[in-house]
Amino acid sequence: MRILRSVRHKSCADGTFMKEFLLSAPVPAGFFSYLENFGEVESLPNLGEGFYKFEKPDWFSIKGFAGDTTVEVRFKKEVMDLTVNFLYLLFSSYREGSVDLPVLKQREEAVGKRVREHLYGHD
Repeated sequence: MRILRSVRHKSCADGTFMKEFLLSAPVPAGFFSYLENFGEVESLPNLGEGFYKFEKPDWFSIKGFAGDTTVEVRFKKEVMDLTVNFLYLLFSSYREGSVDLPVLKQREEAVGKRVREHLYGHD
């Protein structure tokens, strides 16, 4: 599953920057279980086919429904340029079944270090 393009974007009152992304395939419910490796996932399965929210503090949040071909992502503006590539990597690396988590976790740590340095002046 890949992100094809941003179909809508705007600055939000809470200081985040929202982008709605069009995906190459519908989001499988298993994608949100996969995201639990990188942050907190909240599930509201009785809403539509299943509404999910993923939160990675200081990076971004993802909201969407299982089965949809779009997701809403809210970026922390100050570090969006550091985290957007990791978002694309999360989507493109997802495979139902096996995922190379050690490589993704290594990449996450490298980006996390840069985010902390940018936001807080230290690692």
